[in-house]
Amino acid sequence: MNTPAVRPLPVSIFKDGEPVIQSHSLLGDADSPLFGQVGIWDFNGVVRRNANVPECGWRATFSNGLNDPEWNLTARETFMIMANPRHEALIDAGVHLAPEPFDVQTAIRRVSALRTLAGWAEKQGLPARMGTWRHTDLRRFIKWLRQKGRKPGTLMNYIVVAKFLHEIGPALALGGPAVDPWHGMSARKAAKYEVTHDLSTPTIAPEVWFPLVRAAWIYVHTFAPDVLRAMTRYQQLRAIARTSTDRRSEADEVLDAWLADPGNRIPLHDPAHSGSSLGKKHEGVNWNLLALFMGFSSSKGSGLFTAALPSGMRRREKVWAALAAGHPTTSGLIHDLVEVTRADGSVGPWHPGLDPRALTRMLVRLRDAAFCLVAALSMMRDSEIHEIRRGSVVQHYNAPAIKSHLDKGRAGRPGKHWWIIEPAAEAITLAEIVSVHDERVFSPMKRPESTEAVHGDQMIDAFINEVNSGRAWSGLDEIPKGRVRPHMFRHTMAMLTDQFPGSEIALGIQLKHVAARALANRTTQSYAAADTQWAELLETALEATRFRRFKDLYDQYKDGKPIGYGAGAERVKETFDDIISTVKAKDGDARVEDDLLRKARITIRFGMLNNCLFDEANPQGAVCRENTVIPKGHTGPLDWRCRPDRCHNSMIGIEHVPIYDSHKRTQLKLLETRRLPAARKAVIHREVERADAVLAQVKEENT
Repeated sequence: MNTPAVRPLPVSIFKDGEPVIQSHSLLGDADSPLFGQVGIWDFNGVVRRNANVPECGWRATFSNGLNDPEWNLTARETFMIMANPRHEALIDAGVHLAPEPFDVQTAIRRVSALRTLAGWAEKQGLPARMGTWRHTDLRRFIKWLRQKGRKPGTLMNYIVVAKFLHEIGPALALGGPAVDPWHGMSARKAAKYEVTHDLSTPTIAPEVWFPLVRAAWIYVHTFAPDVLRAMTRYQQLRAIARTSTDRRSEADEVLDAWLADPGNRIPLHDPAHSGSSLGKKHEGVNWNLLALFMGFSSSKGSGLFTAALPSGMRRREKVWAALAAGHPTTSGLIHDLVEVTRADGSVGPWHPGLDPRALTRMLVRLRDAAFCLVAALSMMRDSEIHEIRRGSVVQHYNAPAIKSHLDKGRAGRPGKHWWIIEPAAEAITLAEIVSVHDERVFSPMKRPESTEAVHGDQMIDAFINEVNSGRAWSGLDEIPKGRVRPHMFRHTMAMLTDQFPGSEIALGIQLKHVAARALANRTTQSYAAADTQWAELLETALEATRFRRFKDLYDQYKDGKPIGYGAGAERVKETFDDIISTVKAKDGDARVEDDLLRKARITIRFGMLNNCLFDEANPQGAVCRENTVIPKGHTGPLDWRCRPDRCHNSMIGIEHVPIYDSHKRTQLKLLETRRLPAARKAVIHREVERADAVLAQVKEENT
């Protein structure tokens, strides 16, 4: 029987003993994979890996579809070229790429795409030498992917790979596609990928958002102190525990003395919440914890109460007798847990008992709660949250901020600050306390030395399950079923805050109110675009917020205090005068005032630089809408064309005056700069004139 001859592989431009990583920054003692290795290239410990990327995601695998020697060589060459785009051999081959090396993860994904292409080619009977393919073959490959239900965004990525293989073809030993089927056409257009301003990332449904954020805050702020006290006591008990006794009767003497003190509580298992790893429920006395309370370590204490030994049974009988006599008990390391009011109206501790087993689980859940709260309130990406290191909560321009690294699309990983509110700072501080990692705040809890990542989606799911399973004790609201992922927190909070800084977002019961208030000037683009499932809730809260601000103005005016300046302010004052007269004529009370204020024919939008009284029923005279094209479907004023110095709808509030005064002084200071271009001077003079026009309204009113 004749064996078909194996065609020898052509010689690659890269040498087998050549390190793969030559253009990236290497870690200390890095041992880069070599080009000649045909199985796995492991970059852990070679190139810095983002904290949210698992170790398995930092390996390039040239098997499972790339076992064919020819496809294997092409895949390795493709990775090598992406890692070293200015390699001398590459330039000699006539391939000139941008000097910046591709990210390792991008190269790994491209190898994965090549694996799919190789599998399709094998089914079609096409050789690994892509230079022999017809120009229609790659189009057939994309058509096959489309028929399998791949989305345009995914198709675009495969087309990018095909174009790249054609571009680097002269440097590939087996050659790339001889023709680019989409020459002169972008990958986006070739994939029929329609660009929209809508994000594919959904928001978190409001019925999920509110109970989830409230639960995370309660765990961080209210329940965490109990868990930390239990952790501290557990550490203290273990530190002083003895591993042996001097004589056989010493354990009995210690037990007798311990039981004689009514302040020593006998620890009991909670049968509904404790169990062994084998699934067996523990009931009655927690013998291991009792031994620890007595001062014996687990190695010694495990034998003190062994039922199979006469001495152990005798000690058990003493404890049972004490329980029968009414000796105080506890269900954990500490007994005075925070009490909560539950759904059924009962009042009691939020947890059945923090014994060592429950403590271990609760420390993990506190980390998960902190992650949820930081993701919700900071608008950081998942990768950026995982990059938070110990000591990252700092003061940035006199405001609390998180110091981390910007990873997405930034090869240099520049350090950045994210302004936060106190609850987010408290969450990070808590995560830092419970973390066992030397540097990272959010990391696996059982392996201090591990560089492995902990997945954000798993932390979120675990926390939701913890909240829902413990509601009978904690009294927290149920979190409905719904998909929640880290990037969804970012989109949801961006939609809620819109143009206002995150430091204005309050937590707890006020979250709905303040988050809606932040939408007073909301836009309709990208992350800040309002979501349909939030629309009704936010509009209701927004109207309530506006009314409260409007009523505050009325109370100030009624007390004789100034409320604002300009034509818009005069209209508000006239409305308030009518209401005051009507209330006086009817001998009305505060309820009548509220009713009249709600029925007042006046619309007001509270802004950062002025308050706008634009009336959609009578839009004439709004300067922002003069000599411009109104976007299709847009209603209301055009915020970006606002002219507080000219518009009769503008009301300059008391809080706005210092802003214009500061702006004028800043512009005048800029005019003192030497050699300013004439165009720049003209712009500064225009800004001064506009600020003067606003301040003139204030001066006229005061005069």
